[in-house]
Amino acid sequence: MEIPHFGIPPELARRMSMAEQHEYLRTRLSRRRTLVTAGAVAGGLLTGCSGSGPGSAAPTRSPSPSTSKAPGSFITPFGRHLAFGADPKTQMRISWQVPLAVKKPYVRVGPRPDDLGRKIEAELRDLHTPELKGVRPAVEQYYLHAALDGLRPDTTYYYGVGHEGFDPASPRHRSTVTSFRTAPASPPERFVFTAFGDQGVGEEAALNDRLLLRRSPAFHLHAGDICYADPTGKGKESDVFDAGQWDRFLKQTEPVARSVPWMVTTGNHDMEAWYSPDGYGGQLARFSLPDSGFDARTAPGVYSFTYGNVGVVALDANDVSYEIPANFGYTEGRQTKWLDSKLGELRSSKDVDFIVVFFHHCAYSTSTHASDGGVRAEWLPLFAKHEVDLVINGHNHVYERTDAIRNGEVGRPVPVGGTTDPRRDGIVYVTAGGGGKELYGFPDGVKESYEGNTADRESVATFRWTKGQDTKAESAQWSRVRYRGFSFLSVEAVSGAAPRLKVSALASSGERIDHFEVRRGG
Repeated sequence: MEIPHFGIPPELARRMSMAEQHEYLRTRLSRRRTLVTAGAVAGGLLTGCSGSGPGSAAPTRSPSPSTSKAPGSFITPFGRHLAFGADPKTQMRISWQVPLAVKKPYVRVGPRPDDLGRKIEAELRDLHTPELKGVRPAVEQYYLHAALDGLRPDTTYYYGVGHEGFDPASPRHRSTVTSFRTAPASPPERFVFTAFGDQGVGEEAALNDRLLLRRSPAFHLHAGDICYADPTGKGKESDVFDAGQWDRFLKQTEPVARSVPWMVTTGNHDMEAWYSPDGYGGQLARFSLPDSGFDARTAPGVYSFTYGNVGVVALDANDVSYEIPANFGYTEGRQTKWLDSKLGELRSSKDVDFIVVFFHHCAYSTSTHASDGGVRAEWLPLFAKHEVDLVINGHNHVYERTDAIRNGEVGRPVPVGGTTDPRRDGIVYVTAGGGGKELYGFPDGVKESYEGNTADRESVATFRWTKGQDTKAESAQWSRVRYRGFSFLSVEAVSGAAPRLKVSALASSGERIDHFEVRRGG
């Protein structure tokens, strides 16, 4: 069934880029009302609160004109989530939400829960989602962000978020104080990080959060399709777009993301044309991610950071996807050029043993969306050139893992419990799309194959993948592990004379469904 698109005829929306959709919506809606959107970020307008609409002068940092007259003591923050700055040893970004605009928002930070002497002013970023008559009311959302710099490495800090009338240091609100830990100054002997994509809101999504928190991860990688406020997934704004889904998502995620840096990138469901020409105005309002990419304003899901002996690179595959082309080519090659440079920098660093790259669309998968030819064409040569050690994707709502792939073929079989060296064998690609959203399956006749349940036939004879605007048949001898269930990835990084990544996949039951090791040196 064709989903109706608000203000855009379906046949027209199919041909529109994100920028064209945004302009169409803005022009149509501006005839009825003045809109204030986070799209102002793209033009450098959003530094605090609302101006008077498109084309207005830069706003001030004072509260929005729609600030409630309710006392600040009645307004409770929610949805706290952390992210590293460009340097995880000394920088942390704290973000949260309030149901109404507040005065003088801030973060208190200190070495103990009862000693929060440092006070940092927060920035207010607001989003306005217009009313759709007869379908939904207008939605106002207020997000707050504080940048903490100059922190000490390998240190636990306690923090509380507040505003005029709500002081987290007061006895009344002391229970809201929580903590985070900065990265060590030199690589620790071992640490754990977790990853998945395609989470959404629901019982399984919340269960995955609780399970991964038990792993005590240093950080979590979210490979896109974060909350599904846009259920179409094609970069087309529709009548069913639900901005309130973000409120539910941030409340759901807060128990883990308030203490574990939640490092997200952009999936196809994360393009939202209401807010900006590239669809990322909403992301810029809700998240403060490292500014270590080529342009944090236009490509917020592109960045890198190093934790211990692991260099992590986040990419925006919407830029190169053949399958879903709404944002195809929007960086005009700048992302790929930056990627080449960044991978070279990380590979030449004496402190980095492993390079982990994560993004949304799959390079290798046999499930519903299969593989994306744009990802393969643009980025796989660079991954091979710089000997990337592990690639993590989402998009397909399953767990699937390849053998080591070299020159498009199996360079070395990597069975469950196996080992591989990317310098010799090639790269292992993991689809970790079982974060919580409804599950997909595998091609007809293809069996699941995972730890404790290995199928007799471990390869998929044929499937189709997107190559340009068409699809192409391919024999998938590289499909090693397949599991149709909710799951997440847990990676233990080990440093020293024999560095290795000990990669495990865990089902929502806690049962291990896959494990293997990536080794370098020794």
